[in-house]
Amino acid sequence: MKLLVLTPEPVDADLLRRTLGDEVEGAEVLVVSPATNQSPLAFWVSDADDAIAEADAAQHESVERLEAAGLDAAGDTGESEPAVALQDALATFAADRVLVFSHPERDRDYREDKGLAEAGERLGIPITHAVISR
Repeated sequence: MKLLVLTPEPVDADLLRRTLGDEVEGAEVLVVSPATNQSPLAFWVSDADDAIAEADAAQHESVERLEAAGLDAAGDTGESEPAVALQDALATFAADRVLVFSHPERDRDYREDKGLAEAGERLGIPITHAVISR
């Protein structure tokens, strides 16, 4: 299976297994972290450098964690709009499944993103949403 993981924060193999079960074993994983600002205000008053740095760190840490657990993983920093980040990733990574993590208390709740749902429907790829809880 080719699994595309869209996440605003670092994830690990245990979280993937808790969410998808045994499907994760043997999967080729691409982790994409959108370079989103933590709030609309942050978007308007700052440049994108902080968001890009945070997204880059999240995807790098995720890849390291997944590889340490024996999964084949790669990562990328995506566009600030999660639906665009997803579509860009799917242009070069033919995913069989998409796993979208959200972090609602930090204004990064992708569960209501209509663009994500439409992309999944249009491409016929199942999308699973999960909330990162701390």
